[in-house]
Amino acid sequence: MANHASADKRNRQNEQRRLHNKYYAKTTRNAIRAIRNTTDKAAALASMPKVFAMIDKLAKINVIHKNKAANLKSGISTYVNKLA
Repeated sequence: MANHASADKRNRQNEQRRLHNKYYAKTTRNAIRAIRNTTDKAAALASMPKVFAMIDKLAKINVIHKNKAANLKSGISTYVNKLA
């Protein structure tokens, strides 16, 4: 229970931000999963820039750490390059 109006407002803001971050993080995870489940190199190459942009945005707004973003992008690149 908040003792001040500013604490109530902060709780409301935190909840909105949590839901916003959760939505974009889940959307990005689904996009990464879609690339890793594909066996078509052309389709994977076509969707890579969009997914990389999503990952970069999450790192920029501190939803994920920048090193995690780099590791995700590296893993996706390695997977796509190994596709025949």
